[in-house]
Amino acid sequence: MVPSGLAALSERKIDMIDWNLGDILDAIEPAMPRNAPALIHGDRIITWPEMSSRSNNIARALRQRAKNGAKVAFYMRNRPEYGELMAACFKGRLTHVNINYRYRPEEVFYIFDDSDSEVIVYSSEFRDCILELKDRLKKVHTFVEIGDPSEIAPFARSYETLAGEGDGSALGIERSPDDLLFIYTGGTTGMPKGVMWRHDDMRKAQLDAQKLLGTVPQTLEENVALIKNEGPGRRTLSSCPLMHGTGFITAIGALMSGGAIVTLSDPSFDAEELWQTVDKHKVESIAIVGDAFAKPMLRTLDEHPGRWDTKSLVSIISSGVMWSKEVKAGLCRHITQVVLMDSFGASEGLGYGLSITTAQGGTNTAKFGIGEFCDVFDENDQKVEPGSGVPGFIARKGAIPKGYYKDPEKSAKTFRTIDGVRYSIPGDWCQVEADGSLILLGRGSVCINTAGEKVYPEEVEEVLKTHPAIGDALVVGVPNDKWGQAVTAVVHLNHDVPFEEQAIKDHVRGQLAGYKTPKAVHPTKTPLRASNGKADYATAKAIAERLTVAT
Repeated sequence: MVPSGLAALSERKIDMIDWNLGDILDAIEPAMPRNAPALIHGDRIITWPEMSSRSNNIARALRQRAKNGAKVAFYMRNRPEYGELMAACFKGRLTHVNINYRYRPEEVFYIFDDSDSEVIVYSSEFRDCILELKDRLKKVHTFVEIGDPSEIAPFARSYETLAGEGDGSALGIERSPDDLLFIYTGGTTGMPKGVMWRHDDMRKAQLDAQKLLGTVPQTLEENVALIKNEGPGRRTLSSCPLMHGTGFITAIGALMSGGAIVTLSDPSFDAEELWQTVDKHKVESIAIVGDAFAKPMLRTLDEHPGRWDTKSLVSIISSGVMWSKEVKAGLCRHITQVVLMDSFGASEGLGYGLSITTAQGGTNTAKFGIGEFCDVFDENDQKVEPGSGVPGFIARKGAIPKGYYKDPEKSAKTFRTIDGVRYSIPGDWCQVEADGSLILLGRGSVCINTAGEKVYPEEVEEVLKTHPAIGDALVVGVPNDKWGQAVTAVVHLNHDVPFEEQAIKDHVRGQLAGYKTPKAVHPTKTPLRASNGKADYATAKAIAERLTVAT
């Protein structure tokens, strides 16, 4: 038996160096061609030298006001400033905090407060929300507004002024692989939780996934050499919001490879704009979230065959929710050279599984090749044997997050140690086929994924039950062509109050983000809970699906 110390040393020898995302940017920026785009948004193009200078200035300005590790909240839609500010935070040793711009003020306040954000960078369209919350944000000492410098709120600093002040030189500071970034994601209580990623773990997790597609750098020197020898990385279009895990992680990968982050101008997803952008800017990769994006993309190509030049496109990657085999086949029919990748991952871990489809064929929906660092365990924490038919939960070891910010109880449930190995276990259940592939069964939880947005039923239920007409409520996801899953409520009524479905929807919409509002509210007399008071989501879902079909 190898002594534990020697085993650790041996493992370390084959491991990569300790990474810091700011150090990577410092290393690759001088190697980038002067005209290479870093950020593309409609007609706006910011080159790598421009982003380098502006992000260095912003980082230096923020470090004058905040110490290492200070939390910086990003409150904006997709725009070049998101990527620029990411780079500034990585370089300045400041911690990224994503804010869902669809949230209502109280929901936004929760994340500002829970994350202990000290700096809020927001676009001017969200100034009213900031004004509403400002006096309650006792931990925030700096507000930075993105917008016309002549029209900035009096309590805020101008983003453009910060970006333009200074010589743009590198900060020249020592950083750590332990520097953090946050990805706020929903939890089983409905309250978002901040997933804490070390820079080193995030980069290693990304490189682990990229190993399947080609050579990955093992050192900073190799990272730079790849760019010098092969040119800038891919122009990657994030069709989903950068404030979501999929968009954010995709954007990190684009920057770390010397590529470009491409974003769409329309605040609502427009498939025609997407294909026009692919054509105009020679986009090489697209990040989407399942059929909610892929179906309109395919429908638009079907309606306008040959209208756009898509020859530059190498890959389309979906993460966060599966997309159907039929839609994949349709996209491959239009874009014969494209590789479609269904990435099985979560904000709590990357690289659980991968499914690849090309014009030559692919796998069925929900079937994945298991990730290199993943195991599947049954309910007794025993590894599931391939072909046994025993369902199990997937678990990822190695480069995984530290846990949830200020939530040790939830961290202990998701990040568990089994047989001495620490795993990230997001709650996805699957079967392991005889050939080792995975058939995804779904979340053990009742999370609803509607057009890429996660909705946790308990949060919506609590709001529903505050309406005078509602006695009890359960919220489920019903299959829907447009949304993937439609948020649907099944309720018990208080019969002394008239039932008005639209009034109930308006009640929810007044307190929560619009996408959390039920698309339908179905009254029922069927018991919604077991004798012990636990929610019977299976029954509620059956009722919702039956009544949805009936209507």
